[in-house]
Amino acid sequence: MRRLLLVTAAASLAAVGVASSQDATMSFFVTSVGSGKGADLGGLAGADAHCGSLAEAAGVTGKTWRAYLSTSDTDARDRIGKGPWFNAKGVKIADDVASLHSDANAITKQTALDEKGEVVNGRGDKPNRHDVLTGSKPDGTKIADQTCGDWTLSGAEGAAMTGHHDRTGLDDSAAAKSWNSSHASRGGCSQEALRSTGGDGLFYCFAVN
Repeated sequence: MRRLLLVTAAASLAAVGVASSQDATMSFFVTSVGSGKGADLGGLAGADAHCGSLAEAAGVTGKTWRAYLSTSDTDARDRIGKGPWFNAKGVKIADDVASLHSDANAITKQTALDEKGEVVNGRGDKPNRHDVLTGSKPDGTKIADQTCGDWTLSGAEGAAMTGHHDRTGLDDSAAAKSWNSSHASRGGCSQEALRSTGGDGLFYCFAVN
């Protein structure tokens, strides 16, 4: 009997070891709120800090967060670690950077949740908030002059490339269905300009560890 208990205990410890080898706690989310100043996020440092603050408020601590944003000298794909990444419900979004930027990723309206595990409004909802700031091409590299002054502008100047977290747009084109490179903002980088095309200054956050 004692031997059986020892074997059972050893098996249980082994199972725990397997489960902990891949951390399925939240490592990806769409911000529930933006900066409130349009695409002025305080640069990359401000955007990263916003990711960290939202995650900690949601109870996820001990992780280093990076905003999925490109700038004039930085590619978003190089900022976010190696993966894998999971949403607040434990659903895997992608295994690695390559799969994230391929058809293998699992980003949809139902999986691109905010840090609280809630669905973010998409096309057809009121208000529509599916335009997510990225400043990036489909492969995650930067697009010149579409980063709202490297995320420091909030007026009528500049433009920001956005993606659709719900993978839905005006048509069935690849751009309309792109999570990270659908269309540029129109009318500048202000909160009003972003909202006019279905956005709210939201962006993606990824844990690098």
